[in-house]
Amino acid sequence: MTLVVADTGPVRYLAVIEFIHLLPQLFSQVIVPKAVLAELTHPHAPEAARRWAEDLPAWAVVREATTVELSGVLDPGEAEAIALAEELRADLVLISEREARREAVRRHIPVIGTVAILEEAASRKLVELPEAFRRLLATNFRIDRRYLDDALRRDAERRDRPARRRDPLP
Repeated sequence: MTLVVADTGPVRYLAVIEFIHLLPQLFSQVIVPKAVLAELTHPHAPEAARRWAEDLPAWAVVREATTVELSGVLDPGEAEAIALAEELRADLVLISEREARREAVRRHIPVIGTVAILEEAASRKLVELPEAFRRLLATNFRIDRRYLDDALRRDAERRDRPARRRDPLP
C-alpha cells in the first residue's frame, strides 16, 4: 500500500476540475493533514473543494502532525504535509507549490504534483489528458506551459500516435 500525504493544492484543483475521484484509483489511502482540511474548508476556498472536504470519503484520512518545523516558512498546509510525510515515512507527498516541493525533495520525500497526478491517471487510461489540462487551465492554476506540453507529448507517445505541438488547449 502506498502511503500518501496530500497538501491543499492538488486536492483543491482536482476537486474543482471534477477529477478528485482519481486519487483513490491511484492511491489506496490519502492522508489529509489537519491544516490542509482547514484550508479546504475555509470560506474563501472554492465551493467544490469545501463540499469535498466537508464530506470526506473513507479513503481520505485526517491526521495531525506531532511537530511542524516549517511553520512561518511555508503555508500551514504545506508545512504540515511535509511534517506528516516525514513522521509517517510516507511514500509520496502531493504538493504543487515550488518552494514546498523543493523542501520535500531536500528532505528526501518523493513528490508528485497536480499535473503528474493527471498524467499518471492518463497513463492508466482513467482520464483524457488534453481534457484534464483544459479544465485545469480554466482555473487559476499557474504553470509553465512547457510542463504541460511535455506531459502531452509523453501521453501521445504512450498512445502511440504522433505528438502535436498544438494540442487543443487554450
